[in-house]
Amino acid sequence: MNTPSETISCSAEILVIDDTPENLQLMVQLLKRAGYKVRAATSGKIALQGIKTSPPDLILLDIMMAEISGYEVCQKLKSNPETQDIPVIFISAMNTAIDKVKAFQVGGVDYITKPFYFEEVLARVQIQLDNRCLRQNLQAKNQELSEALLQVQETQKHLLQSEKMAALGQLLASIAHEINTPLGAILASSNNSQTALYEFLEKLPQLVNETSLEQKQQFFSLLDCSLKTEKRKLNSREKRQFKREIAQQLEEQGISQARRIADTLIDLEIYDGIEVFFPLFKSLDVDWILQQAYNLICLKTNSQNIIMAVERAAKIVFALKSYARYDNSGQKQWVEVTEGLETVLELYRNQISSGIELIRDYQPNTPVWCYPDELNQVWTNLIHNAIHAMQGKGSLQISVSKRQGYLVVAITDSGQGIPPQVQQRIFEPFFTTKSIGEGSGLGLDISRKIIEKHEGKIEFESQPGQTTFEVWLPMDKTPASAVSHSFIEEDKISPQNMSESSDHSNS
Repeated sequence: MNTPSETISCSAEILVIDDTPENLQLMVQLLKRAGYKVRAATSGKIALQGIKTSPPDLILLDIMMAEISGYEVCQKLKSNPETQDIPVIFISAMNTAIDKVKAFQVGGVDYITKPFYFEEVLARVQIQLDNRCLRQNLQAKNQELSEALLQVQETQKHLLQSEKMAALGQLLASIAHEINTPLGAILASSNNSQTALYEFLEKLPQLVNETSLEQKQQFFSLLDCSLKTEKRKLNSREKRQFKREIAQQLEEQGISQARRIADTLIDLEIYDGIEVFFPLFKSLDVDWILQQAYNLICLKTNSQNIIMAVERAAKIVFALKSYARYDNSGQKQWVEVTEGLETVLELYRNQISSGIELIRDYQPNTPVWCYPDELNQVWTNLIHNAIHAMQGKGSLQISVSKRQGYLVVAITDSGQGIPPQVQQRIFEPFFTTKSIGEGSGLGLDISRKIIEKHEGKIEFESQPGQTTFEVWLPMDKTPASAVSHSFIEEDKISPQNMSESSDHSNS
């Protein structure tokens, strides 16, 4: 099982605050033995001074101390913006509900009652450290995303043509949807993890103290089985079939609540080999023991979901940065054309993936000497028009090939086609076949001017069910001085970093 601490790099330093030397020494020794870097403080005042100089990652705080109580220490930490995010776990012999409520009211994240099981302390410490690491990584990603969005906003200031402004607006709408998807997954998984964690911690003393040795062994065997089971991608019908088979097997053993147990086993992704757990299933405590196993597996599953969502958000950030990375100095650059194509495809991914088959046919080694930001605008116009023509369903094929000294980019859609009576006018400024408000009629005119600036040409053929725009870019216009610097630029962006693409690949 990969915990968040294993997948997210984060150094951990723990500060223990307790004015009882024996308790302080014991806790420090135990935490150091577990591999943590530990500092100690014998009073709240000493601790607050040290925290200002070197903030720890986690604080274990006693409540009853001379001069200043643990409650006051926590309040001072939470009132300071520089220390308010440090998680505080209270450890105290005070065990009334009022004491615990006050601990959480002043900003504590957890409460451990003395005397304690050190294994429980370790588990709670690791959970809080994992949560802190995850929050720090998410904050970093959000900062990167904010910076990328600012770059896009800055780019908008330089888009003088109204069509470029309109195209960027359409992109941002798609990007907002794309970003909301992983953010929603992160929020839902975090809430689920919190619920599962609280429920497990509530039942942990009962699990430790009130279950037999055999039940504990079977509990951990059940967890191990769930973690090691090869994950299967099953549809609802297949899951129902497994559920019926497991329930029947349990009923044959005279096990009550067979269907409920079968439901939980399917949630744990345990489909066979359940015979060894029959003694556990026959016990009176089976319901809540299985629920605790499910809560622990939930923590793992939700952590994996969060990591995948963060990776997806990072991928969108990369596409945004790639789209806005070039300056507008008017200087040509040596660039792989497929980079710009993949950037635009990534930003339109939501509209494409919903019902459009994407087919790539890229010949390798396709660099050209060009104005990359302006070519990106051409790809944006052509791909957006193709998606609009297909009305969300169909086939979009993009090919890159070499012909007669030119690099040819062909974009083909299976839409309704361009009516013959207007084909001679599509490159005219302000001419559009779209509804009012959907286009300015400048997109293709701007695209043609950009390609002519590159000493290339743009052509098209159209009939119902197939429209192809071809952009021809000269490959022999690269100055000799640029060739010697080919592919030596830092921060070179590769479309393979953004999405899997290869010759004749389908998406």
